[in-house]
Amino acid sequence: MEAFDHRAEVREFLTTRRARITPQQAGLPAYGGNRRVEGLRREEVAMLAGVSVDYYVRMERGDLGGASESVLNALARALQLDEAEREHLFALARTAGPGRTRRRRTTPAAVRPAVRQVLAAIGDAPAWVRNGRHDILAMNRLARTLYSPVLDSPVAGATARRRANTTRFIYLDPAAGEFFVDYDRIADDAAAMLRLEAGRNPHDRDLIELVGELSTQSELFRRRWASHDVTFHRSGQKRLRHPVTGQLDLDFESMELPSEPGLRLNVYTTPAGSPTADGLRLLATWAATREANALSAVEPTG
Repeated sequence: MEAFDHRAEVREFLTTRRARITPQQAGLPAYGGNRRVEGLRREEVAMLAGVSVDYYVRMERGDLGGASESVLNALARALQLDEAEREHLFALARTAGPGRTRRRRTTPAAVRPAVRQVLAAIGDAPAWVRNGRHDILAMNRLARTLYSPVLDSPVAGATARRRANTTRFIYLDPAAGEFFVDYDRIADDAAAMLRLEAGRNPHDRDLIELVGELSTQSELFRRRWASHDVTFHRSGQKRLRHPVTGQLDLDFESMELPSEPGLRLNVYTTPAGSPTADGLRLLATWAATREANALSAVEPTG
């Protein structure tokens, strides 16, 4: 497969968004008690968006080609899309139509030395760089130690053919349920972020391969993927249960790298004096000791 099925992506996204909104939520009168559709009818969405029923039906069948920005904005308002969903709708529209179906956005395969220097300079906080597929491209020492269960995973760790991948760990390694305290939310977010990336870059063969692998091996992922939910992952809290320190309650910021389109820098912090701050110091000490022992083991003895 060279790309995700664009028409199916549009159809399922619009259908699932329409199904979740009741007439009452849309400010419409609901006549009768036996509606044959879940959520809004197509004609109701068309009326709310200010387009003809035929035009909306054509869009919901997967044809967003030629839709203007004003029409897309009106449709987003009618379907009460949040910011991530609105961006996804516009991304789907950008890849619609002849001449644009094979456009592919490329992302860097490696991290520049200057970015690695930034990671190394962030000495007191775990920091790492990922791409839109959630491949881990570079980490500082504390991040490598924090995410050691992912890096050491037999199914999600790096191999000669692929990089370590956090979403593969979440869905294919049973240890993920122990490592992520809020596992269900983490699993929801991981699938939703991949769905957002698929809208932005539908011809990414590695992403297509990853989604196919997860769909084949994980019933949970298939259900999450079928929801067509999308989300941003810019900031928040992540609770991890590390085998060395126990639970760590971390705040995270995920920032785009303007000089590296498609890559994000993730940094984890915690308030000074908190139990998690103590845990990170312990983790840093443990990492330094482990690294020193590894170096001494390979040094000549005489």
